[in-house]
Amino acid sequence: MSEPDDDEGPRWIPVAAGASSRPEAPVRVPRVFVQVIAGAIVVIIAVALVGIVAARRLAEAEAVNDAAKTADLLADTVVQPALDDGIITGDPTALDSVSKVVRDHVLSLNSIVRVKIWNPDGRILYSDEPRLIGQTFPLGEEEQDVLTDPQTRADVSDLQAPENQFERDSGQLLEAYRPVWTKSGTPLLFETYFKYDDVTARSGQLWRGFAGVTLSSILLLVVLLIPVLWRLLDRLRLAQGQREALLQRSVDASTEERRRIAGALHDGVVQDLVATSFRVTGAAERAESVGQPALGQELRGAARTVRASIGGLRSLLVDIYPPNLAISGLTPALEDLVSSVRSRGIAVTLDLPVGTGLDPAGERLVFRVAQECLGNVARHSNASSVVVRLARESGYTVLDVADDGIGFDAGQALAHPPEGHFGLRVLGDVASQAGAELWLASAPGEGTQWRLRVPR
Repeated sequence: MSEPDDDEGPRWIPVAAGASSRPEAPVRVPRVFVQVIAGAIVVIIAVALVGIVAARRLAEAEAVNDAAKTADLLADTVVQPALDDGIITGDPTALDSVSKVVRDHVLSLNSIVRVKIWNPDGRILYSDEPRLIGQTFPLGEEEQDVLTDPQTRADVSDLQAPENQFERDSGQLLEAYRPVWTKSGTPLLFETYFKYDDVTARSGQLWRGFAGVTLSSILLLVVLLIPVLWRLLDRLRLAQGQREALLQRSVDASTEERRRIAGALHDGVVQDLVATSFRVTGAAERAESVGQPALGQELRGAARTVRASIGGLRSLLVDIYPPNLAISGLTPALEDLVSSVRSRGIAVTLDLPVGTGLDPAGERLVFRVAQECLGNVARHSNASSVVVRLARESGYTVLDVADDGIGFDAGQALAHPPEGHFGLRVLGDVASQAGAELWLASAPGEGTQWRLRVPR
């Protein structure tokens, strides 16, 4: 909804938002089912991603636990029995003994890629990678805690650490470490590195098990929901049709009632008043002819009052049900409508096209908005003139009603309407329901302008 920019004066304020406020669209069953299927696919994808993450974490936790158990078993049954105090001093015999045991019973396991034995100072006493032997790296807090409080720990290895420079080509690894003791009781740190392949394989197994149950359950739920959804949509369409029919009957009944009231007033009260006016005028002439001018003058005043009442009733009839709108179209109906404004001494300028390009519903909307705007001009504006212009723009028919009255604070009136005054709100609702745009521009002392844009 773009703000009008071709008029100078007060700022335009939207009263109705046009197409965004159009009536509820009819229910389309294929679209709903496509949306449901798309939603189910999104749910399945989301569940699959969550399942993959959960399975990977669970597999990693299990692999870490298995690595710790394996490290425990190897330390107790293989490595520690082969440790001699000579490994601390770098005795070649002691190193060969440990190397043979590690090569035959530890590295023979396909899951282990590296073995290290450290002293408490952080020096590597043995490794299957000879370049690491003798190098010193500071032990982390976890490793020091293991030596202080004997236990086995395992975790995903940080391959960016300096002591892991020769393991970086092996891909992601799990490391497990625990204390071991030489024959003299000297504590050392035994560390093993496991391949991460077990984590990947196990997470795949867990995921397949999870997916088989979860995804099949989701698909089964969707299949079971389809008949229920179909029934609900059928009932919704029926209710929507009934509501639309009820609204249409209500509008038709309102129109018929207005037509009936207008006909009753025109054929009854108005005709009686016209006849009364003629009789009173005749009585005034007779009174004057028999020499009673005072009585004749009073009767003529009564006749004028009756004729004024007839004019007021006819204006009311136009307001209640404009016959020209249904018979001759919008332009003649607007010409009839401004007659009641002119009768109040307000100059009205009409600028109306030959054709509006609107259907009957669009013409009724334009007439109702013009009727309300001109009513406000007559009742509240203290205007001396008003311009009513109807024009055709690209795709729209535009109604402009502008007066030179006292104006008002449009923003305040829309945000906080005075108690009992609902004209602005009613106009906005009427325009919104028809998918039209309604704008208002007014400020104290600057008159009031209304603009209605109705899509053709």
